[in-house]
Amino acid sequence: MSHPIHDSRYSWLRLLITLAIATVANVGMWAVIVVMPAIETQFGAGRAEASLPYVLAMVGFALGNMWLGQMVDRLGVTKALIGAAVLSAVSYLLATWAPNILLLSVAHLLLGLGTSIGFGPLIADISHWFMRRRGIAVALVASGNYLSGAIWPTMLSGILARDGWQQVYLTLAVITLVVVIPLSLLLRRQVPIEAHSTAAANAQINARSVGISPRALQYILGLAGIGCCVAMSMPQVHIVSYCVGLGYGPAVGAEMLSLMLMGGVVSRVISGIVADKLGGVMTLLGGSVLQCIALFLFLPYDGMVSLYIVSLLFGLAQGGIVPSYALVVREYMAPQEAGARVGFVMMMTILGMALGGWMSGWIYDVTGNYQLAFINGILWNGLNIAILLVLLHRSRPRRQEAMA
Repeated sequence: MSHPIHDSRYSWLRLLITLAIATVANVGMWAVIVVMPAIETQFGAGRAEASLPYVLAMVGFALGNMWLGQMVDRLGVTKALIGAAVLSAVSYLLATWAPNILLLSVAHLLLGLGTSIGFGPLIADISHWFMRRRGIAVALVASGNYLSGAIWPTMLSGILARDGWQQVYLTLAVITLVVVIPLSLLLRRQVPIEAHSTAAANAQINARSVGISPRALQYILGLAGIGCCVAMSMPQVHIVSYCVGLGYGPAVGAEMLSLMLMGGVVSRVISGIVADKLGGVMTLLGGSVLQCIALFLFLPYDGMVSLYIVSLLFGLAQGGIVPSYALVVREYMAPQEAGARVGFVMMMTILGMALGGWMSGWIYDVTGNYQLAFINGILWNGLNIAILLVLLHRSRPRRQEAMA
């Protein structure tokens, strides 16, 4: 049962506008990676010190998914987008003025906050406008993050080489304001109250089947998100360093990372289609199992050709996992709290990426290779799968009883 606004022509138009915004808004997450070598040279910083802006950008990105998600619930997506776009633009500007790494890192913390509007908050907003095709809608908006990472670094490389990283940031500040604010004004339309009532009724039925309070389910999903993303981070964060250690060089590692991201885009679209048939929990479980299998493949295969293949398989396996968390939240929790609930779970997945990236580096420092780091990821992936199996087990018998 759904409202006429769900899956309507306007819903699909809104999806296209939202995807365009996400592709621009998310660039702040990738820009710092592109300019990091130039920053290292300018400030005479070491590799760890030059990485600090990226670390704080990710912290801001994680926190912003929750805070801006709450803002979307209270003020609507248009006002949140305008505020975030202005914050991002100001952060880009402040970064170009920073006299040292510390202040540059603070600017990137703010940039991460602004950039986060392009992920969890937009995913939560578009989920209100679909019922039958919610899976593919959420997956497409989530793909904006990967598309941003695939498109913008290439487009900005010429400006970086010719004019320096400050000009890259000034260009991004202008693009963010010119694109995001006008497009956000096209999203002022609100979901009808009756549509929220329909979605809330469906979510309440699902929640009763599991027998867990919304707050407890949110925390459980957050823990599962940490588990899956600690595992996910091992190849994504360390594939370049892994290839350097094997003697293949950073260029090969960068190509494998690009292959992962493009595989992730394909995976997100496919998982969205699957989720519309099987639901969020089953899709999430399937993606988690496939990711675990792909992680296992990194252990015996370290030849260059085989690593290209395994990297692609890993991208195809893991891309749909994070958007599926948003689908589970929307299937089991009230729509009026979607921004805050989705934002919290997205925040936990991002923190899982940050934790996993650090853990894999620490394991490498202690052991001198990445084998145990891959095994560590597999164990965390197992925690995620175990949680999902418990949720599936709790819900199925109750549904069967309700149908009896």
